[in-house]
Amino acid sequence: MRENYCLQAALVCLGMLCHSQAFATERRSHLRPSFHRHHEKGKEGQVLQRSKRGWVWNQFFVIEEYTGPDPVLVGRLHSDIDSGDGNIKYILSGEGAGTIFVIDDKSGNIHATKTLDREERAQYTLMAQAVDRDTNRPLEPPSEFIVKVQDINDNPPEFLHEIYYATVPERSNVGTSVIQVTASDADDPTYGNSAKLVYSILEGQPYFSVEAQTGIIRTALPNMDREAKEEYHVVIQAKDMGGHMGGLSGTTKVTITLTDVNDNPPKFPQSVYQMSVSEAAVPGEEVGRVKAKDPDIGENGLVTYNIVDGDGMELFEITTDYETQEGVVKLKKPVDFEPKRAYSLKVEAANVHIDPKFISNGPFKDTVTVKIAVEDADEPPMFLAPSYIHEVQENAAAGTVVGRVHAKDPDAANSPIRYSIDRHTDLDRFFNINPEDGFIKTTKPLDREETAWVNISVFATEIHNRHQEAKVPVAIRVLDVNDNAPKFAAPYEGFICESDQTKPLSNQPIVTISADDKDDTANGPRFIFSLPPEIIHNPNFTVRDNRDNTAGVYARRGGFSRQKQDLYLLPIVISDGGIPPMSSTNTLTIKVCGCDVHGGLLSCNAEAYILNAGLSTGALIAILACIVILLVIVVLFVTLRRQKKEPLIVFEEEDVRENIITYDDEGGGEEDTEAFDIATLQNPDGINGFIPRKDIKPEYQYMPRPGLRPAPNSVDVDDFINTRIQEADNDPTAPPYDSIQIYGYEGRGSVAGSLSSLESATTDSDLDYDYLQNWGPRFKKLADLYGSKDTFDDDS
Repeated sequence: MRENYCLQAALVCLGMLCHSQAFATERRSHLRPSFHRHHEKGKEGQVLQRSKRGWVWNQFFVIEEYTGPDPVLVGRLHSDIDSGDGNIKYILSGEGAGTIFVIDDKSGNIHATKTLDREERAQYTLMAQAVDRDTNRPLEPPSEFIVKVQDINDNPPEFLHEIYYATVPERSNVGTSVIQVTASDADDPTYGNSAKLVYSILEGQPYFSVEAQTGIIRTALPNMDREAKEEYHVVIQAKDMGGHMGGLSGTTKVTITLTDVNDNPPKFPQSVYQMSVSEAAVPGEEVGRVKAKDPDIGENGLVTYNIVDGDGMELFEITTDYETQEGVVKLKKPVDFEPKRAYSLKVEAANVHIDPKFISNGPFKDTVTVKIAVEDADEPPMFLAPSYIHEVQENAAAGTVVGRVHAKDPDAANSPIRYSIDRHTDLDRFFNINPEDGFIKTTKPLDREETAWVNISVFATEIHNRHQEAKVPVAIRVLDVNDNAPKFAAPYEGFICESDQTKPLSNQPIVTISADDKDDTANGPRFIFSLPPEIIHNPNFTVRDNRDNTAGVYARRGGFSRQKQDLYLLPIVISDGGIPPMSSTNTLTIKVCGCDVHGGLLSCNAEAYILNAGLSTGALIAILACIVILLVIVVLFVTLRRQKKEPLIVFEEEDVRENIITYDDEGGGEEDTEAFDIATLQNPDGINGFIPRKDIKPEYQYMPRPGLRPAPNSVDVDDFINTRIQEADNDPTAPPYDSIQIYGYEGRGSVAGSLSSLESATTDSDLDYDYLQNWGPRFKKLADLYGSKDTFDDDS
């Protein structure tokens, strides 16, 4: 390890030496001439001056991560007008100037004071200028230069991910690409080999390999079998410095999983399967299961089963259960123990998906023999039909035969059969069945409009074994009879506009009506609409059949008036097309209404027509109610005026006085002002001896006299105010007018002391309060209270 560090240090020194030589060469090749003044004469004899720049400068380099005891010398700035007498001052500005880079203003030497990291910042742009030391006058224009941070190998390679996951098909050829891992190095890739990475494999041989330059992982062994080992853990290393000694390295883990291919055919674990089935089994019932094992997974392990031969191919079938990958043998048709007692099947299992690459490993199928034995059983009765459909007319009398069901016992004993109806399917008990012959009869009339179909179930049970029974569905259709007369399809109502006799009749119907019949379509439409024979020549209205199961009602005349009659009731006869037909009479209401000039309805109320020139009854009632309320209010007001009441407030002459509010609060005296700090009266700017004015800008600063100093907080307020007055008088920056200064300070205490009597009740005092007699009439009450204390004590 120590040898590695020594070698690295030697390489760094060698790199610095090479850069120094390159810097010197480049510096000599980029010399700038100094300023030269040329005197040229203008058109009018004026002397023109022109200067040229004369910086000696170049691109500087500083090595990163330098940890020496002294600041590292970056380079030197020098101007060709510098004669070395110290009159020129070099100034450095720009990125990092003064913090990272400092310059000797005399010699122009630039030093780096901090350790630099190229990965954080690769270069700094600085500005140099030469000025006169005494006058700070620029001698040359500013010049920009760059300080580049030279890289060292101080960053190890890092992979993009700590763990990679990859897959590769099993049995892949050698060299098959699996995944590419990528590492990055923060060092400068353009300088040296600090960022030149080389990949190598530390764990995972001999199954995988990695390309040194690209990091691509490839398979290294042929015919890797997933069924033998599915997952591999590989460790990849990335090393900089081109993989040489002394380079830094980083590692990552790669988990490689072999994916499955269909390289294994299915195999039955045994050659013969034994099964049995009862002759009482119904088609679709499971007989048994077979399974061929396939070590592949996913779609490569899917197996399908088929019956390819055998004497039971017509009676049995096999399906595939894809969840368990089993072949399910089911009964396709009923079997009978008496004629044949055993069957044999040849079942084949084959892969669903076959990979042509591994067809040589086949065939990808296998066969097995399945032997099925038929077991004898007492079979239930069997109906001659799987279901029955019968018909019966509605309103048929009770006892009408609907139809018959028939069942027999398939056993050799041929046991007698009894029939019964499942009453859960015939809750209303519409039917009965003869238990011996199976004839079904009605028990009461049926209504097709309520129930068009009746579905019942019939049981057939062996007499000698009641546990053996069969069930069959029976559907009974109720045939329609024309027993319902047609009626209006909706509660129709017609409206006609009142008019005079001269107005022509309209060809538009007053209302269009239709009908509805509960009977079947054979006994319902077509509907026929007409007026009753007794009013066939109705003078007001007529009915016209549209021959599409609708009819229109028309007016025969004009001149309808609400004053004469505002409501007409028109009977209409509707007949259906049944045999025999049925009819009904329905009443249509027709109202006479007021209309506008366009025929729009305005009002159908006869009362509104009568009162259209005056007020309605509701309006008259409202007016009368308002008049009554006003009369009641007037009576109450007069009654209240006549009553004499005492005034609420007695304004007697002797009670008239000023509104004087008296407060019996003496306060705490001057002692309450002890909380005020005299520092609030002081100007904070005056503490330092200078008091600037806020309203004008002083022409010169006022230097306070040595004897005028701010008074401390403990002095009397008189001295404080006098001091402030003297400062204001001697302030030459003060404006030529007087100003009022208000100080909210009451003093430190009163000569009379505290007048509070809070402590007089709990403490004894030796003070003499006789002086209160001399304070005048305002303190007479206090003099009487405190001056008579001794007398009161003596009396007690």
